[in-house]
Amino acid sequence: MTTVAIPELTTRLPELLERVANGERIPLTDGGRPVAVLGPPDPPATDDVRRVIAEMRELRKGNTLGDGLTVRQLIEEGRRS
Repeated sequence: MTTVAIPELTTRLPELLERVANGERIPLTDGGRPVAVLGPPDPPATDDVRRVIAEMRELRKGNTLGDGLTVRQLIEEGRRS
């Protein structure tokens, strides 16, 4: 894996961005010490959100609030307290 020193970054940016666009992650160093990584963005989290919602719906099945209680009734009761 190639590392790039911060001073080189400005002169090589177009080349580095092309490599990143192809999926490469490039560590950036300052004085030989790693300080950052230039890489492609993380994939959108929509799949995770959809999965979590599906899991929550599955968990809800068969669970009730109690004898004939509704969420609205619980909210109103909380307001009176």
